[in-house]
Amino acid sequence: MTAPPTTPGIWRDVIGQPQTVAALQRAVGEPASMTHAWLFTGPPGSGRSVAARAFAGALLCPSGGCGECRECRTALDGTHADVEVLATEALSIGVAETRALVQLAGRSPSVGRYRVILVEDADRLTEQSGNALLKALEEPTPRTVWLLCAPSLEDVLITVRSRARHVRLRTPPVAEVAELLQRRDGIDPGMATYAARAAQSHIGLAKRLATDEGARIRRRDTIMMASRIRGVSDAVGAAADLLQIAEQERDRTLESRATQEKARLLETLGADPSARTQPPHIRAQVSSLEKEQKTRATRFTRDMIDRALVDLMSVYRDALVLHAGTPVELVNEDARPVVEEVARAFSAEGLLLAMEEIATARERIGANGAPLLALEAMAVGLQLPR
Repeated sequence: MTAPPTTPGIWRDVIGQPQTVAALQRAVGEPASMTHAWLFTGPPGSGRSVAARAFAGALLCPSGGCGECRECRTALDGTHADVEVLATEALSIGVAETRALVQLAGRSPSVGRYRVILVEDADRLTEQSGNALLKALEEPTPRTVWLLCAPSLEDVLITVRSRARHVRLRTPPVAEVAELLQRRDGIDPGMATYAARAAQSHIGLAKRLATDEGARIRRRDTIMMASRIRGVSDAVGAAADLLQIAEQERDRTLESRATQEKARLLETLGADPSARTQPPHIRAQVSSLEKEQKTRATRFTRDMIDRALVDLMSVYRDALVLHAGTPVELVNEDARPVVEEVARAFSAEGLLLAMEEIATARERIGANGAPLLALEAMAVGLQLPR
């Protein structure tokens, strides 16, 4: 496979987005093309925050984005004095967080040409926190630039999106994601190609699949479910398995972090971690931390379930490709026997209905529905026809 061309400088990791990069480069070099607020949208894994960070670095770089200077490097990793990054792990962005950003936006840059405020999850702004942001967008402070990221325009409050210039990213090609994994992360070419294809060009997930055998095993187990659901009992079991996979990954990822956070908090407060009871002011802060951790765990679990459902849907998509007989590469070429079994069992109409069942489950869970109930209802609709 011929490696796709890469964009030089700070844009080298913004892959598959030539029109977006051209528009951002033009804004950096031409003041007339610049504005105070930008909204980056695109499918999950398309590189919204990567593009936003690269843009921040280019705005601060004396050379317009060389990718090597201190301004570029610190902007990319979020440590530049004039780059503030809000990447919430909660289910929503609160009013207090937004007001703090608005206050920061009123200050002049410390060392650079601009003060850049990057909100990586603008779709998690509530109506109240969005209203708190409006004043800063309606009456922009000179030399302050807002960079907002969200999956789509419809995910952002209309009052916010109407005051920002829209930049749309697309799903990058599999070949370019594979090339990025090889160049940036040193991944073997074969593994990079598999991960990029299995992740459906989701850059972050592709890296995880390429570097984490456990993630590959969990994905394989999810894919296999499509051929196992032959009755109601199988459906109930599959739903429980999906939830269990998500919860196990949550515990593996977050438990040690939560313990470390609590230990650091007690150390900062000068509290004895072995004490059976703590003073009221310490208990209050520990309780606040635990509440934040619980919210983070809830979001993480939902995100993991959603990712599993995207993987599961890819099986029915591949089966539909086989039905149509089109020369389109399968997402799950490595699991072709499963795909072929599903294709034989379902008609084309049945495959579309199965995909609708999965989409409905994603919507229900995204709207705070009980995950297990949504998964059970979905799995019952995915039974292989007898």
